[in-house]
This record gives sequence, C-alpha cells and structure tokens, in this order.
Amino acid sequence: MIQAVLEVRDLRIEFPTRHGPLVAVDGISLAIAPGEILGVVGESGAGKSLTGTAIIGLLEPPGRIAAGEIRLEGERIDRLAHDAMRRIRGRRIGAIFQDPLTSLNPLYTIGAQLVETIRTHLDVDQGGAREKALALLREVGIPAPEARIEQYPHQFSGGMRQRVVIALALCAEPRLIIADEPTTALDVSIQAQIIQLLKRLARERGTAVMLITHDMGVIAETADRVAVMYAGRIVEIGPVREVVRAARHPYTAGLMGAIPKIGAGAGKHRARLVQIEGAMPRLNAIPSGCAFHPRCERCFERCTRERPEPRPVGANLAACWLYDDERTSAKA
Repeated sequence: MIQAVLEVRDLRIEFPTRHGPLVAVDGISLAIAPGEILGVVGESGAGKSLTGTAIIGLLEPPGRIAAGEIRLEGERIDRLAHDAMRRIRGRRIGAIFQDPLTSLNPLYTIGAQLVETIRTHLDVDQGGAREKALALLREVGIPAPEARIEQYPHQFSGGMRQRVVIALALCAEPRLIIADEPTTALDVSIQAQIIQLLKRLARERGTAVMLITHDMGVIAETADRVAVMYAGRIVEIGPVREVVRAARHPYTAGLMGAIPKIGAGAGKHRARLVQIEGAMPRLNAIPSGCAFHPRCERCFERCTRERPEPRPVGANLAACWLYDDERTSAKA
C-alpha cells in the first residue's frame, strides 16, 4: 500500500476569546497520495485556508491547533519546534499563495531569490544553484529564462509572477505543495495555463498537491478528488467526477447547481441557477446539529440536534443524516 504524503486526522483549530474558544476548523481528516491533487472548496470562512496554514506551520497566534495531528510521509509535524518546522517548510513542503507579489521581494531579482532558496535547502554551490534556477524557470514556462532571471518582479506580468512563485515552491523538490487560491488573481486564459502546469508537475514529479479555492470550475478541471468544507468541517469528500456528477450532500449539490452550464437553454426556457439561501454562520454562532441545517431544504428534526459524521455514500463520504442506515431502511 502506497503511503500518503499528507495525512490530517481530526484536526481542530481554535481561537481563544474571553467568552471561550472559537472553533474555526472542527475535526477534519484527509489524506493526499503521491502525485494526487486534492481540491479543497467552500465559501469564504469555511476554514480552507486555515487548514492549509496549519499544515505549513504558519498559523498566526492566538490561533492554535487544539487537537488532532498532521503527518508528512508518516512523520508527525504539528508539534515540531519553530526551527524544525522552518527546515521542513520549503524543503519538503512548498507553498503557492494567491498574490505572487506577497511571495516575491521587489528589491531582488527573481534569480537572486531562486538561488538563495535553492542554496538554503540544497547542498549546491552558486553556479549549480543558478543552473537549477534556470531549469526551473524553463519547467514552469518562463520564456528566455537566461534573460528573465536577471529581472525584477515588477517586470513580469501577473501570470509570469505566479509561474516564478511556483518555481520557488519547487526549488527543493518538495513532496507536498499547498496551493492557496493560486489562480484567483489571474485572467481565465492564464488560469488555464497555471492549472495545466500544476497537473503536469503532480503527474511528472509525483508531488502531492492540496489546491485550496472557492472556484468549483477550477477544482473540476484540476483535482483528482475534492473535499467540500462548510463551517470548519468537511461535509463531503470523494473523486471529483463523482462529486460533480452526483453530489450527495445538499450543500455540495447547491454549489454544483450554482455553476452555469453551457448549452443549458436560452430565453424563458433557460433553467434557473440554484441559490443557497442565507450565509455561512459566524464562528460564535455555529448552529447545533448539522451546521448547514438552517440553509438546507432537506433538513429534518434530527439535523437540528445531532451532528452527522462522514459516512460512505457510493464512492464519496458525506456528513449528512439523509444517508443514515436507519432512515434508509425505514424508507425501504
């Protein structure tokens, strides 16, 4: 059996307050295999980025991991000291963020930044680091890398800057990449290029990728599996084709129904998009039972008082009482 690159088990992230802890991520579990892209999708405030931040050890105080564990290739990393985690970050875990300008120093050429990162994590001299930097720029599709390596970040377009950030993330040949909204700030044609680049890197390098986004279209195009988050919990997880084709959880079905379909008719006969009424609950007002029940059209009494755990439904896992064994057998 192939060992997962990343395993997250029952992860809980809290923010302490005078009135008690606010739970931002509540008992989520997931795993990513070598060469696999796992998409993590949900509305703003669902806990997607916090999960990614916790994995790479950059959770800002007073936020803290209150329970659960994070393992990288079997090694537990959530309790490592700051210096030990710093050595892992960049060497074994790469990160790609939404705005490439936050990842690049405007005062240094991209070559200087790539070379410094390579030499920090790998035992190579200046010349070897420069050659590796050029090879990385070619790999991510930067034209004329011999000339561009001497340029500064402001001399690159948004899409090219994001390619440089991906090259930085790959410098030490990490086993895992956390990509947090890597295409959001880019136009559609550049988005497609970045998506194809991530897919190729995962396929050719065997790198595991956690792709965090709110865009279900990007997930459908890029990911092998998808985890749908709501109010700090995973409500559904499964192969992306199964989730897109036959969403099991009512929230996932609502997300899928809100995506316009090309050729779905025109004029008065055009099907209306699904609208999920209401909004994501605040951390200090998470409802009892299933957190989605106030917005769910299929809610029944049990949903308001008991929280469902993920259970197998076809090829997916869904945290929904609709698929409780007792309820299913009663209907039969």
